[in-house]
Amino acid sequence: MSTTTANRLNSLKEYYFSKKLREVAALVKAGKPILNMGIGSPDLEPHPSVIEALEVSLSDSKAHMYQSYQGLPELREAIASFYKKNYDVSLNPNNEILPLMGSKEGIMHISMSFLNKGDQVLIPNPGYPTYRSVTQLLEAKPIFYDLKEKNNWQPDFEFIEKLDLSRVKLMWLNYPNMPTGAQVGVHTFSRLVSWAKKNDILLINDNPYSFILNDSPQSLLNQPKAMDVALELNSLSKAFNLAGWRVGMLCGNSKHINSVLKVKSNIDSGMFYGVQKGAIAALQLNSNWFDELNSVYAERREAMIELATLMNTTFDPKSVGMFLWAKLNDSSLNSESFIDDVLKKHNIFIAPGTIFGTQGEGYIRFSLCVKLEDIKTAINRLKS
Repeated sequence: MSTTTANRLNSLKEYYFSKKLREVAALVKAGKPILNMGIGSPDLEPHPSVIEALEVSLSDSKAHMYQSYQGLPELREAIASFYKKNYDVSLNPNNEILPLMGSKEGIMHISMSFLNKGDQVLIPNPGYPTYRSVTQLLEAKPIFYDLKEKNNWQPDFEFIEKLDLSRVKLMWLNYPNMPTGAQVGVHTFSRLVSWAKKNDILLINDNPYSFILNDSPQSLLNQPKAMDVALELNSLSKAFNLAGWRVGMLCGNSKHINSVLKVKSNIDSGMFYGVQKGAIAALQLNSNWFDELNSVYAERREAMIELATLMNTTFDPKSVGMFLWAKLNDSSLNSESFIDDVLKKHNIFIAPGTIFGTQGEGYIRFSLCVKLEDIKTAINRLKS
């Protein structure tokens, strides 16, 4: 018996890192001393109090039962307090917050909640590949808006305002931006809120990098009237070293949150109790946690800047987030060919900018989730 796959799979390719990491794993198995600088998977430990909260929770009688689709009330309250303290955004924990099993889950649930076949979605280029793949899985159409270095990686409003918006339902934003490390412009969010309200388009800001090498965390929801037209995804993966725990959140007005809850409640059966308890402990940490985290990332960034310079690239040394986005100074070079050459000659894996969109051609991305001694080893390989 041969069962054919759904037509929607024809629009997708295997995720680049899924395929490339198999190649890297094969090289490691063959004995190559590969240094992986391509993936943004935090290698630092969570705070001890977070681990302790999870461990203590395991003896609770509720620990192994199904959990609420909306998460523990105390988790939603912790998220509300976190948003108020760090973004000056007031959220009702009863109906304006939805805990998620990672913000990537939220991208799918939001898209399923609002998109019909043939609807259009504005997607940043370069940007996180999942925005495009999820849109295509739901048989909606991606409409890419270019982010360019000359505009400090901000949306080109002149281009956006000339688009036929009659079928556009959603617009994905990602500030601080991945992969470029750009912070949102002074007027970008306010202009987008006004534009979205005028055109009846739902904005979604994907905001997991607020606290990494960034002194001014911002939320789209802090803008006046933003709650009318916007949702925001956030995550504990990067800021609290909990990537494998799969815990994030969606924030917005109750109408939008309830729409997403309809989808979520039909797909999963709630987040593990211990993960929620650990998340609460993380969200209650004081600012010293971020100071200590960023002291490590700052040291790594300085070393990575030396490595990127040796590779004849230019970059913004003050970019935020856990990556260094670098432009190849030789315009004749192809990003993917360049990183393959570095992998072959120096046993160093870095990400080509093209996996984030056509505007990523001519750029490469270094992850700061690499121990300082490994970055120094890579520097010595380039010098030898």
